[in-house]
Formats: sequence, C-alpha cells, structure tokens
Amino acid sequence: MNLWKDKWKPMLLEEAENPFESKDYIFEMKFDGIRAIIFISKEKLIIKTRNGHDITNLYPELQKIKEIIHKDVIVDGEIVTFDQGFPSFRKLEKRNHLKDSNKIKIQSLKNPVIFMCFDILYDEKDITNLPLTERKKRLDLLLENDVFVKVTYIEKEGITLFNTIKKMQLEGIVAKKKDSKYEPDIRTENWIKIKNIKEGKFYIGGYIDKKESSVISLLLAEKKKKEFYYVGKISISKKNKLFFQVKKESIRNNTLINNCKEDAVFINPNLRCTIEYLERTKSGILRHAKLKD
Repeated sequence: MNLWKDKWKPMLLEEAENPFESKDYIFEMKFDGIRAIIFISKEKLIIKTRNGHDITNLYPELQKIKEIIHKDVIVDGEIVTFDQGFPSFRKLEKRNHLKDSNKIKIQSLKNPVIFMCFDILYDEKDITNLPLTERKKRLDLLLENDVFVKVTYIEKEGITLFNTIKKMQLEGIVAKKKDSKYEPDIRTENWIKIKNIKEGKFYIGGYIDKKESSVISLLLAEKKKKEFYYVGKISISKKNKLFFQVKKESIRNNTLINNCKEDAVFINPNLRCTIEYLERTKSGILRHAKLKD
C-alpha cells in the first residue's frame, strides 16, 4: 500500500506572545529540530519534511522504528538531536547538508537523532477526523525505542510549563485544543506555539542596501573588551525610522567588526537596537533574530 498522498502535510501552528491556562488545551514542550512526517509500512519507512522533501536517506538510524511498528502508520513529530540532555539544533545542522553516504552513516552512529512523535494521522486507516485526545490514545499504544519517543504533555497548566521551559532556556511550548481534528497544511488557533523569546541590545556596524529592494539588512555586533564581534543580521523596512538613523552615520572604508565577511556599507558602530531572538549558535550568531517593535 502506498501511504503517500498530497494531503499528508503537517498541520500548522498559530503563534501567541504569552502562555495561558485552559482546560480545553493540552501543552507540550516545543522541540528545536526538523518537523517531519514519517510513513511506516511493512515494506518501508519514508521521512518527509513539511515541504514534502524526502529526507529518508539522511537519517538511516530512524529505520529502527520498523522494529517496533509492524503496521501501516503515519506519524507527525520533530527530528531532534540532543546535547547533554538538551535539544541542539547546532548539532542537527551538521547532519542536514550531508550527501556522502559514508559520512551520513558515520554521523548516524556518532551524532544520532531521535524522532519526537506528537501525533498520529493514520493507523491502518485515516484518523485525522478524530479529536486530538483520541489520536493521543492511539499514539500511546505504539511502543518506543531509542530513536522513537512519544512527546509527553500536561493539561491546563500552560503557564507552569512555559515557566519551566524558560528556566531551562528551551525554545518554547505548544498548546493544542483537545477536541481538534488534524488539519493538514492549515493554520488555526487549535494549535498555538508560544516561543521563549530572548532579547538584547546590539550595535549596528553596517548595512546592505539593495536599491531595488524595499528592505535593508543591518549588520549586528556585540562589544567585548573594547572589540566588536559579528552576531548576525536582520532585515527592516526602508520606511522604518531606524533606517534613516543608520543612513546618517559616518561611513567607514572598512569594518570594525571581527568575524564579519559581509559585503556591506560599514559605519561607525554608535547606534544600538533591541533584538529579539530564539538562541545563539556555537559561534555566537543569533537565530531567528528580528528588531523588537
């Protein structure tokens, strides 16, 4: 049986700024990984990204899921790598761009992933019309192993979970309405993500201005021991008042920012702005950075 159909796409999430409590929702930890749908049959196992790309060959260790599931099943979840017990997108990135089969095999042993499963769409038949609580019961019947783990959840107490996640400096939480059906490729308030947003003040050391574009990219830096170090860039509208402030700054012939290899217009790093971001990479670059409104 060929389980793959165009309709098998992940359900999408709305976003909220603040956590909440509700008896109508369950709350799960949000894992920082790669969203994926896995198709399992007696013959094979296929892994697809949210955009439908086949990434089965990138994660050979996930074939071990077939050892514990012996029927036609489609599950939704997140491919995650852990570092000292915490999800690490940095480690996962090393796996994402590999093409050599030998290197992929080595990394699958050296740097294995885990599929954190939070929903089931198909259990010998399409069950997307069942309420979430019923799908969770079906999911609970599946066994776990070292590469297939079911995501735990709590009821009602979203604020409590979020505060715990925040203390641990993790990505955030997801709120899901108990009676919600699984709606592929649709974004509704039945599933809501609440991110643990961090913020900080950073210097602007230059900009990239493409004349035909309506946005400008700002180069960001932080100051350590009188030296400036590159931490990434953000895009803002050319109608933003910060853009006019930046354009008034003195232009330099070179950059004062260490580790910056951008082809840009450099300015004296006098201006600072407040940036929201999720986390920093090992090299200090801000992930999912944006200007705070």
